[in-house]
Amino acid sequence: QDQLAESGGGSVQAGGSLRLSCAASGFIYRSYCMAWVRQVPGKEREGVAGSDSNGHTTYVDSVKGRFTISRDYVTGTLYLQMNNLKPEDSAMYFCAARTTPPTHCSLDYQFVSSIPNWGQGTQVTVSL
Repeated sequence: QDQLAESGGGSVQAGGSLRLSCAASGFIYRSYCMAWVRQVPGKEREGVAGSDSNGHTTYVDSVKGRFTISRDYVTGTLYLQMNNLKPEDSAMYFCAARTTPPTHCSLDYQFVSSIPNWGQGTQVTVSL
């Protein structure tokens, strides 16, 4: 059974960088939308970055210019490069994949919640 497995989380100081990885070999070619989603306990999940099968990427405003999502088709890995991290970026980060239409990626709550395939998450903690 194909799975998604995140890694790369950790604790960093504000201004630092992390690169999250999602092993997604079973999904990388057949997913219309692959996304990174984060959640803080007690808050709704938030779509952070999305990558569709046409090569388009989308980001939530709060991470634009700091985060970069990318798909590596050779290794079957989805990445999230996070630079200039802020304490408000602290959350559990999940990789998610949609293998059915629509072909675009949206980061709104309803679309993100409808994505059926998820990893177990990796924790990111940013301190001052």
